[in-house]
Amino acid sequence: MTESRLPGNRFHSQDFTKPDGRPLTLYGVAPVSVTSEIPSPSPEAVDARPVMRWHPLRGEWVMYAAHRLGRTFLPPPEYNPLAPTSDPEHPTELPRGEYDIAVFANRFPSLTLTAPQPEPGPAGTRAGIGACEVVVFSQSAQGRLADLSGDQMALLIAVWADRTTRLAESGTVRSVLAFENRGVEVGVTLHHPHGQLYAYDHIPPVQARMLEQAQRYHTEQGRAWLGDFVADERAGGERVIFDDGLALSVVPPFARYTYETWVMPARPVGLLSELSADEQASFARVLKDALNRLDGLFGGRMPYLMTVHQAPLDGEYPEFPLHVELYPYLRAPGRMKYLAGTEQGAGEFANDKFPEVAARELKEVVL
Repeated sequence: MTESRLPGNRFHSQDFTKPDGRPLTLYGVAPVSVTSEIPSPSPEAVDARPVMRWHPLRGEWVMYAAHRLGRTFLPPPEYNPLAPTSDPEHPTELPRGEYDIAVFANRFPSLTLTAPQPEPGPAGTRAGIGACEVVVFSQSAQGRLADLSGDQMALLIAVWADRTTRLAESGTVRSVLAFENRGVEVGVTLHHPHGQLYAYDHIPPVQARMLEQAQRYHTEQGRAWLGDFVADERAGGERVIFDDGLALSVVPPFARYTYETWVMPARPVGLLSELSADEQASFARVLKDALNRLDGLFGGRMPYLMTVHQAPLDGEYPEFPLHVELYPYLRAPGRMKYLAGTEQGAGEFANDKFPEVAARELKEVVL
């Protein structure tokens, strides 16, 4: 066990090793303490052998991880693997104690830093190198990410930054994506509030294209795209949902989903770790506000996918725009947004509502 405080001397963390060898880090607004043994659902490690194959026409990798078929799927509440262990005879992933957020290596990873070289296969086959971590937002199984307190939400921003820094220290990881899937409509297999971190040994296509476009803009305009985007949205105002001064949320003018929401810092940076403590706190407030507005829109929990986009980690990329994207999967009460022919076949989205109208509706939600 090792104990430390996150950069800025604001939050606390402790590192542990699980019985099956996986790392666990507990984070807290207050000092972390543990009152039980560090558990694991099994003392034996899962034999993870992820493989990647290159798609020659799309120019992207596809991950294969057959061992993931054995992962937990929609268990009853008494078998929740993300709750603190209450019965030592039936251990979960987490110990009892005082802490707010837990991060551990995924027991069923799609990528691992120690993936063995696969058997010979089609051209473009290689080991699935990277890392997959689970981020448990709360010890409570009943809440939402938006139910975190202001300090706990700021802690989550710091946790994402800390995990990104730690994963980069492997020397292998080039890009880290934090994300949350919320709702069975988007394929959630565990209802306990949690997200994930995927660390890649390459720059994935979405981030690579963002970087390419941001660098092109910087070359042509001599400025960061994010700075100009924030200035333009503030000047117009019709798509800004909430502006906290150091961070803001908008429905972007090019939104692909009906109520797509972006959260971004007012100052252009590429990594969460580059934000000051005050900027991280503002970012957290705006994110919490955005999540609450989505849930308040139709009077129930909005299924969504949240992705945190940060700059690549293999160099300096000041042009890359740090931001969070929220993709709500309801376009109207009871009506899902499905990715159909044009979205899947051509990669071009059809949206039922102009972003200006969607932003106005989100601003009108009473919190």
